[in-house]
Amino acid sequence: MNLKNVNKVETNRVELEIEVDGKTFKDAINKVYKKQVKSITIPGFRKGKAPRSVVEKMYGKEVFYEDAMREVYPQAVQDAADEAKLRTVPDKAELDVVSVSEDGFTFKVKLTTYPEITIDGYKGIEIEAVSAEVTDEKIEEQITNARRRAGSIETVTDRAVQDGDTAVIDFEGFKDGEPFEGGKGEMYSLVIGSGSFIPGFEDQIIGHSAGDEFSVNVTFPEEYQVPELAGAPAEFKVKLHEIKARILPELDDEFVKDVSTESETVEQYREEVKKNLEEDLAKARETDIGNKLADALAEKVEGEIPQAMYDNRVTDMMKEMEMRLRQQGLDMNVYMQYTGMTEDTLREQYAEEAEKQVKVRLALEKIAELEAIEPTDEELGEEYAKLAEMYKLDVEKVKDIIPAEDIKKDVAVDKAMKLVKENANVK
Repeated sequence: MNLKNVNKVETNRVELEIEVDGKTFKDAINKVYKKQVKSITIPGFRKGKAPRSVVEKMYGKEVFYEDAMREVYPQAVQDAADEAKLRTVPDKAELDVVSVSEDGFTFKVKLTTYPEITIDGYKGIEIEAVSAEVTDEKIEEQITNARRRAGSIETVTDRAVQDGDTAVIDFEGFKDGEPFEGGKGEMYSLVIGSGSFIPGFEDQIIGHSAGDEFSVNVTFPEEYQVPELAGAPAEFKVKLHEIKARILPELDDEFVKDVSTESETVEQYREEVKKNLEEDLAKARETDIGNKLADALAEKVEGEIPQAMYDNRVTDMMKEMEMRLRQQGLDMNVYMQYTGMTEDTLREQYAEEAEKQVKVRLALEKIAELEAIEPTDEELGEEYAKLAEMYKLDVEKVKDIIPAEDIKKDVAVDKAMKLVKENANVK
């Protein structure tokens, strides 16, 4: 391979002129011949046994040229990009053959290159993160939730509907005095406060008792999915059959023993809940800090980024989703049928997040470069060990699969993010 010329044709786009020598091309032609001869029939020879010279005489010397060029050019392009010290982005290459003969061929190819970006102000980023403070109110909320989960649903007859109750109702909706399609239900269990019905509907159930028949007046939201009802006033005739309430168990030592494997008394349980909350809120705060710093970094990136980088990230995200679905025993096509999604709508759904992830990665790589961040041998070893554990493989096998240069970049990016966090002004 001989790199004859490098020409920048536009931002993040270069054209390479590459010459492939005769020996390499002849070896590729011979390789293609050996693959294809099995299906070639020439009069006077058994199928698959015709000599190459005979095949070329019958079909022309160039019969294997096109496939031989396909065989050679990927490696030739990679070698040429390496020689030119280009970091390329996977994209559809534009290929143009300049000349070809048995002594080799010359071609031009246009490639997308990694963008040059700038970033300023990555130290001292100011963000306001969610609080990790554990208050008495939060502890009581967790305990109440545990009591709810352990509670039972019972019919109540001695009071009216309250927020949080389940009201068993018949209802029929009318617009301009006429019933409308989809507006009727019988013995429907509606959790008051769930927000599952039109705004204002559930509030008007509160205060009524079992056996009551009454009207509920509401206005459909402007963005309601049924056009003829959007923004329209409506009346619902309602009959309340039954009120069900969740009865919570007493908060005592017996309850604690039922719901906890660590505590035996109420006081011990409060301390357990407090400890768990501290851990959960601390993790939530760290996650929030990371997300907000990522948002800030993405906004600070300056430079023209190839669309191919965003498209490639979307493709990767869809593959990751497909893998998660397979782990759950689901198929991507079935998932799309159930959700009414298409590949295009899924790609649109991922586009914004993909753009952010690409920008954050570029930002952190640039920061690592500016700060001369280099992973140590110990850090690389730890990363390989982590991946080996994740994929249940030997470390040496992981090293064969994942190039060291890729691991170095990943570790450097992680260290760059730590630097950004350490220098951030977090409130």
